[in-house]
Amino acid sequence: MLRLTMATGSSDTLGSARISISVIMSFVGTLFVSPSTAIQPGIVSRLETLLGPSLVLSGERVTEKYAIEGMMPQVVLRPDSVEQIAAALRVANEENWTVVPFGGGTRQRVGTTPEKVEIVLSTEKLNAIEAYDPGDLTIGLQAGVSIARATEACAQHRQLLPIEAAAGSTIGGALATGASGPLRCGFGGLRDFCIGVNFITGDGAFGRGGGRVVKNVAGYDLTKLMIGSYGSLCVIVSANFKLFPLPQQTRTFLCEFESMADVFCFRDRLVKSPLSPLAAELISPDAVEYLSDAEPRDPDSWAPASPLANSDRRWQLSVRFAGSDRVLARCRKELDIRASRELGGTEDRDFWAKLGDFERRVMQRNRNAMIFQLEVPIAESQSALEAGQTAATNYNFVVAAIGRATLGSFLVALLPLAIDPPAVTQFAGAASDFRSRLSRAASAVAVRCPHEAKLHFDVWGSTPTDVELMKKVKRALDPGGILNRGRFLAG
Repeated sequence: MLRLTMATGSSDTLGSARISISVIMSFVGTLFVSPSTAIQPGIVSRLETLLGPSLVLSGERVTEKYAIEGMMPQVVLRPDSVEQIAAALRVANEENWTVVPFGGGTRQRVGTTPEKVEIVLSTEKLNAIEAYDPGDLTIGLQAGVSIARATEACAQHRQLLPIEAAAGSTIGGALATGASGPLRCGFGGLRDFCIGVNFITGDGAFGRGGGRVVKNVAGYDLTKLMIGSYGSLCVIVSANFKLFPLPQQTRTFLCEFESMADVFCFRDRLVKSPLSPLAAELISPDAVEYLSDAEPRDPDSWAPASPLANSDRRWQLSVRFAGSDRVLARCRKELDIRASRELGGTEDRDFWAKLGDFERRVMQRNRNAMIFQLEVPIAESQSALEAGQTAATNYNFVVAAIGRATLGSFLVALLPLAIDPPAVTQFAGAASDFRSRLSRAASAVAVRCPHEAKLHFDVWGSTPTDVELMKKVKRALDPGGILNRGRFLAG
């Protein structure tokens, strides 16, 4: 308890009393400052000693760029070496300061809202191409290298690094979120061509999985464990990849169908055929509008007084092939009955760029949209998308979906009809309804959702994964639980 005794008498004594009151009230005020907003004593100075003042941002120097779900971090670190990252994590682990690994910031909205954000650790200065052997078809990249720069470097040697992620994404961010796109059909996901990862654990220890050669598997495959862990196990500092020859030319055939059932019937024949597409992308009728530069209709126009005729609502399967003129002629012949249009050259590249940017294009035009990453066994693709449509109808949403038809991987966007603003229960109810109609082998993760709605349901949903085992791995690699605390499944 604080006790204040005020003296009376001379003006000097009263002045001293006023100063004492001011000092004490200032002290008492600090007791009521929210721990999520107050800068802890010593955190800035200690980190500046480790990294140097130029690599530590605090106060007004912390910009909105580094905000996580509307929460501004106390400190932003921009280390320029792996050793600095390890040192910073050791200190944070000792002091129990939460750390959010940060790449390009394009996927920081995915997952549960973190408990608090004290330190953002940016890898932007780790942006070197460590090793590139075109003859061996391998490349080593630091975590802060942008996807655009990496693919451009490979293209100069007529080689392809088939990572597809949002504009501005980095290598580390793509690995942490398990990013994939339409090319996953032809080249596999990141786990298939990432051959090695170097990382720092939550307590500052150095770790490595795999290496720089393709045949290097020995013991537990830590590389696959790190991919898709959302920065909850470690900070990825560099990675090695297997490359592929850049296709000489590509062609895309747009096939149209009257119904979803017709799409998957054709998909089944395509899978059994000798054709090997680079991509086979399903596009729902309401998703087509987001692949053009024209402004899509207002959501209310999706529920007109007179329903639209089925003939105006065609489904698409966009199939992309690469090869010589003879190979493409064979593909053209096989798809002749269904293909309504053929794209090549710049038109072909632009089409797939827009398709890969689907999520951002939806959110740009529908800030209250909710987008699910749906993963299902290939045989359940149709029933799972129908489940999404049913749930959307029940809760006043419209569905726009795209996805890898030959893999059972889809982006399902639920666009709310004009209820201004939509109720949070609308999102929670739709998510619950959608998931309840899926099999136990399926998952539907809400990768985009209004922040207020996130508080009312689990964005990760149910999972067949052994969560208890995930928690044990988390404790082994991040014993203090400081990395992305509360964001991912295992805490």
